[in-house]
Amino acid sequence: MSALPLLRAASLILALAAVALGPAEAAGTLRIGYQRSSTLIALLRQDGSLEKALAPQGVAVSWHEFTSGLPIMEALNTGSIDVSADVADTVPIFAQAAQARITYLAQEAASPSAQAILVPGDSPLKSVADLKGRKIAVTKGAGSHYLLLAALAGEGLPFRSIVPAYLSPADGRTALASGSVEAWVAWDPFLSAALEQSGARILRDGTGLSLYKRYYLAADDYAARHPEILAVIVVRLGETGAWVKANPDAAAARLAELWKLDPGIIRKANERRSYRVERVTRGDLAEQQTIADAFRAEGLLPRAVDASALAVWEPPTR
Repeated sequence: MSALPLLRAASLILALAAVALGPAEAAGTLRIGYQRSSTLIALLRQDGSLEKALAPQGVAVSWHEFTSGLPIMEALNTGSIDVSADVADTVPIFAQAAQARITYLAQEAASPSAQAILVPGDSPLKSVADLKGRKIAVTKGAGSHYLLLAALAGEGLPFRSIVPAYLSPADGRTALASGSVEAWVAWDPFLSAALEQSGARILRDGTGLSLYKRYYLAADDYAARHPEILAVIVVRLGETGAWVKANPDAAAARLAELWKLDPGIIRKANERRSYRVERVTRGDLAEQQTIADAFRAEGLLPRAVDASALAVWEPPTR
């Protein structure tokens, strides 16, 4: 489903929600987990518009920052948060392998060039094949993890042909700059920042290797009890994503205040991201299964995963 029909349907739901939910039933605090790279959630948090949209239902919002997607999934599964901001396509797969009880809420359409394998500007490495035997920084379970796996597979190389250094984005960039790793797999805005500030160059981006969709998820129990609240979130995400693409300079300026990055870097990062928020369908999970199978084949998942087995949020009809 395209973003526009989704927004129209969800907007109708918002009109019904005030009647469908009484204050006592909906009252409480919505707990949202996010990462620094969670662009749309960062903007909603900055301007308070999500709180305003939820106020008629008696819902407050609390914000909880995490360094990567997997800890967010753990927090969802343990009931520490209710909803996650966007996480890379790999993250729900690893969470599912850990038997997390989570629901797909929405997705951002594919942005394959928003993640890439980087090397120093003066590196002798010229192709993915040259990574064999090299130490590479990557964030475990992130979309960049699958990009690296898929890039190696494209050259007939198993994952064990390289030496992974599992690091956070900040530590990965430091490791690349210090020479303690020979390549680093990054995603935006970290990717654009490294290209602009440290002279790194792209060895291979995700084009033709990974769609790199980003998913919003909710705890199963929360999704079952509060579909109308989730409808509000989906509407606001969709509107914010459309605003970012229509107002690149203004969006970059606002994010620069939050991320302490040059607006020009952020604008370049935002050009690589689709920010088109869409409903998740079962058909959309085909690449999720491909990702799960690839990790399992390399021994990087503890068990086989049926990507279609997770719940998918459906907009309420009442």
